[in-house]
Amino acid sequence: MPAVDWQAELAALRTLSADIGNDPLLTQGAGGNTSLKVDGTLWIKASGTWLAHAAERDIMVPVEMAPLIAAVEAVDPAAEQAQQFVVSELNGSGLRPSIETTVHALMPHRVVLHVHCVDTIAFAVRSDCVEQVAPRLAGLNWAYVPYARPGLPLALAIAENSGNRPDVLILANHGLVVGAETVEQARALLDDVKARLHIAPRAAPGPDMDRLARLMAGSDYRLPFSEAAHSVATDPQSMALAAQGSLYPDHVIFLGAGSVIAGDDENAAAVVARPGTAPVAILWPGIGVLMRGDAVPGADAMVRCLADVTARIPADAPVRVLTEEEHRQLTDWDAEKYRQELARKAQKKIA
Repeated sequence: MPAVDWQAELAALRTLSADIGNDPLLTQGAGGNTSLKVDGTLWIKASGTWLAHAAERDIMVPVEMAPLIAAVEAVDPAAEQAQQFVVSELNGSGLRPSIETTVHALMPHRVVLHVHCVDTIAFAVRSDCVEQVAPRLAGLNWAYVPYARPGLPLALAIAENSGNRPDVLILANHGLVVGAETVEQARALLDDVKARLHIAPRAAPGPDMDRLARLMAGSDYRLPFSEAAHSVATDPQSMALAAQGSLYPDHVIFLGAGSVIAGDDENAAAVVARPGTAPVAILWPGIGVLMRGDAVPGADAMVRCLADVTARIPADAPVRVLTEEEHRQLTDWDAEKYRQELARKAQKKIA
């Protein structure tokens, strides 16, 4: 393919990536990633970067596909270190490729979009997900992938469905992947799946700002960036769902395991004293949410995501939360520690 063509396609992907990144119902913070395959090279979003910045910053990293795929097929731990396969002379940013690089490499499509669509997640956290989405996705070539840790385990789980060459993947307790041959086809497929899986959110009472002001008085806590985040605490059904545990990986990475819920008579200081550490976010039933003063923007995005996801899950839905072992795999993972370090550095620049 002539150089001008793939460069134009990469530019189109950057535009689409920015559109996706600026829609909190499709992806949040540094979550989600996009890619384009060109003559054996995979151009993929860099780890820790935001899709929302794709049109204005150099966030696409080139990776040599053949040795990476060989490492995956050999179940070589090197596959978890995709930076080993970066085409250095083309990597102007010097950043690491996404933690999901192996997933994109194994997909046969030229263009792959991985998003944390809240409508999809609301189905993907249900133990009856397949039964729920099958009628909605009728006519599409899709597959359901049971939960696996992002990175090599998820890539291997996806590989089990490669024989059918699915264009749509529903990732349990995670999100959505779509693949196509062009950026425009990928955009159209993403829009189609999003429309098919659309769920109208429950309406929730607004936050009690006066009580939140009193609860955070004298503490290092603040209001969340998005007022929509409060609905996870003000809606009783969403509150009950959040109390069950962590629903997807990015919640664990940015907010910690599960949700910290305040008691009736507790202010922020009392909640902090209870475990001896300051949680990133505190939920007050019927009142609203407070964030720790040094919480990174990605944490705010994940509280908003929690509100958006739980508002789309019926109270009686059979929900699967992440296990303690799945929590441990995420928090002890080098790739996620790198992503969190980038988030902290970005926060310092903002401050």
